[in-house]
Amino acid sequence: MTRDISNKSRRDFIKIAGATTALTATGVFSPFVARAAAPVKIGIVHPVTGWAQYSGSQARFGAQAALKEVNAAGGIKSMGGAMLEAMLGDAQSKPEIGAAEVEKFNEGGASAIVGAYASNICLATTQAAAKHGIPHVVDVGVSDKIVSRGLENTFRFGPGFGAITKAGVESFLAINKAAGSPTKTVAIVNEETTGFGAGIAKIMTKGLAPAGIEVVEVLSHPTPNKDFRNIVLKLKEIDPDVLIPSHYYNEGVLFLRTLQRQKVQPKAIYSVLGGASSQFRFLSEFPDAAQYVMDCNHWFDPKNPAAKALQAKTNAAGLHFNYEVFLAYTAMMFTVDAIERAGSSNRAKIMEAMASSKWSGSIMPYGPTVMDKGQNTGARPLVTQVMGDKINVISPSEYASTSAVFPRPA
Repeated sequence: MTRDISNKSRRDFIKIAGATTALTATGVFSPFVARAAAPVKIGIVHPVTGWAQYSGSQARFGAQAALKEVNAAGGIKSMGGAMLEAMLGDAQSKPEIGAAEVEKFNEGGASAIVGAYASNICLATTQAAAKHGIPHVVDVGVSDKIVSRGLENTFRFGPGFGAITKAGVESFLAINKAAGSPTKTVAIVNEETTGFGAGIAKIMTKGLAPAGIEVVEVLSHPTPNKDFRNIVLKLKEIDPDVLIPSHYYNEGVLFLRTLQRQKVQPKAIYSVLGGASSQFRFLSEFPDAAQYVMDCNHWFDPKNPAAKALQAKTNAAGLHFNYEVFLAYTAMMFTVDAIERAGSSNRAKIMEAMASSKWSGSIMPYGPTVMDKGQNTGARPLVTQVMGDKINVISPSEYASTSAVFPRPA
């Protein structure tokens, strides 16, 4: 008898357990079961193919590195540990393709977008995102048209070319004065396709004039550009004291190497957003062409431990710690901070959090965030100079590790 009761009890237990499992699977017992918070989708769009694929791939790495760090630390705390989910898009170095990727993000339920490197692509992606009310944080694009159009969904954490060029003029005049003011003439070489180069040339010309420095030539080129021989021959003919180039990485490499081959040696090469001028990749591949080149550009806070940690992680991945990486990383972290404070994946709430941001956890030398019509007014560039196998900060003084070498040695 005891045996029969035991077997019956066992059979009843199995039935009850099976029924409980079925009820749980159908959601009947869902109030008593902990459910994972729904992921927050973030669109990441960059040109990972086409003429800008190197820089776009670097930027994608930076954005994903930030996203992975947040997930590893427990996700969005205010949303119960919701994980971030990356939606990757390739702009193919074309504005219209970037805009099409934004449409895919919208259909896929993206709560925010980070990207899209080049100014002309950013102009297209932010406009496309505005149609759907998706907050879009620009990582690199420096054209001030990106934020001057009044799009409420668009935010840029880094400085635009106007602020960068103004700082570049001030720093150059200080460096020149400290050296006894040897600069009388300047030539500017700028890209003219994506919108920032021509603007820089105008601001530089106006800013240098009061110091008695004449801009004797402005030489523009398309992007992409595969031949700088004619431009360099022209520079050889006019022989300016200082060259000021402004362009993307590929053009920066080719321009500086052409100068070297043609033995054009001005007192200084002082670039503003100079593409290759403050790139570790260029320094490692062409150290002779890179020597003593100065650049007013995006740069991380060299005294920030988190910046050094990201640099180590980037190098370990076989990549170079260039501006694309740390700007995209920072843009993603700014986005995450807004989502955390919003406590929601709702696009409008995230936009409100971005507009009121006072975030101060950046690896950049910016201080607390202050957004004015989508532009972080606290953002600033640094001036660097290649010396040996290092890229040193030379201005402003609170971040400088050494003084400028100017004029550069023959």
